[in-house]
Amino acid sequence: MKKLLLAAITGISLLSGAAYAKSDAVILKEAEKNVVTIAQAKKLADETGVTLKGTISKHISGDDFELKDSTGTIILDVDDDLWRPLKLKAGDRVHVVGEVDTHRVKPTDIDVIHIERVK
Repeated sequence: MKKLLLAAITGISLLSGAAYAKSDAVILKEAEKNVVTIAQAKKLADETGVTLKGTISKHISGDDFELKDSTGTIILDVDDDLWRPLKLKAGDRVHVVGEVDTHRVKPTDIDVIHIERVK
């Protein structure tokens, strides 16, 4: 009985968490209003939609890139299907739309939903 109850509670917790996740459309709308610097983005609440502009300073590994502007640096988590077609690399100037992702033990980063190279 305890195992069944625990499984039910766990399932409800997972479903309720998913119900509160923002859709890409909501993040995009929020990001239109939040065109910020990297320093400002680091101070925003978790899951806040943002728009950033800067230069890729390095490809750390996998999906992680470092973005730099005049106020600092931040890690971007960019899915393969977004960065590979662009052949994203250090030195590229980019326009990024994403969601602030705060953590307990590592620095705030940005979960990217759209990225494009700019001149």
